Amino acid sequence: MKVENILAKNITAAGDRANYDAACKRLLANKIILAWIMKGCLEEFQDFTVDEIAEKYIEGSPQIAQIAVNPDEGTDSKGEQIEGGKTEDSTMKEGTITYDIRFYALVPQSKETIKLILNVEAQNNFYPGYPIIKRGLYYCSRMISSQYGVEFTDGHYEKIRKAISIWICADSPRYRENTITRYAVQEENLVGNTTEKRENYDLITAVIVCLGNAGDDKYTGILKLLDVLLSSERKPDEKKRILQDDFNIKMTRELESEVLLMCNLSKGIEEKGIKEGIKEGILSSIQNLMESMGWSAEQAMAALKIPESEQIQYVNGLKK
Repeated sequence: MKVENILAKNITAAGDRANYDAACKRLLANKIILAWIMKGCLEEFQDFTVDEIAEKYIEGSPQIAQIAVNPDEGTDSKGEQIEGGKTEDSTMKEGTITYDIRFYALVPQSKETIKLILNVEAQNNFYPGYPIIKRGLYYCSRMISSQYGVEFTDGHYEKIRKAISIWICADSPRYRENTITRYAVQEENLVGNTTEKRENYDLITAVIVCLGNAGDDKYTGILKLLDVLLSSERKPDEKKRILQDDFNIKMTRELESEVLLMCNLSKGIEEKGIKEGIKEGILSSIQNLMESMGWSAEQAMAALKIPESEQIQYVNGLKK
């Protein structure tokens, strides 16, 4: 008999934005959902079935914004903690960033065992005060640099593993709706004609997935799946039916309970009204700037041009 996993049991029923975000992360961290994302966004997995990806190429259990690690000191990943599953990346000089979901994936059909480090982020605000793609590339860079002393030491740069950051944007501007855009390092011959092994430079990839609405001929595959899964308007039964019928995703008790929670939290957010939603969106932007730029709350609010008379309410909100 199936029972709820520990993550589902730890989710509270409070209808605030933090728990709404937590529900999104837990839905995205389900292995079969991650497998769909990998197949739809990464060329390394496009020729494999979703079941193959979930069963063979996702290593361990994805971790969700919970466990801290200081790469300056090194860690022991044995036991219950999977290798590479830490979601908080800290250094004394560069500050701390927290990844929403972080996990390792094996590359299919490679001559040797190579691992990809994937980071999947749920983003509801496409304009948080900076270009999302720059934050995505910054996260990739941090995932690369944090491998020193863990994946490789001294001059063994050949052991560096590829880092991928995928951003799921639910609230996309109209011109970007139903699009998937990949940014990667490419080889370009300026003088002469030579070829380097791709694995020696193909180390960073950022992907921006912008969700949209039905009625567009691009509304299919992973774009439709994620829109259905993260929708605040569809009922739980409708979500489960579409996921099962259109995507052959079995509704385990864990996933089903989280879909239901997601809908309940979304309803709670709607009932708060537009003013509360705007406040929560600004709080999210302040937190994003503090995490990604290493700024104080005051610096983040100054960058967002928040009036001094309103700043105290956001400071109090951050304390909560």
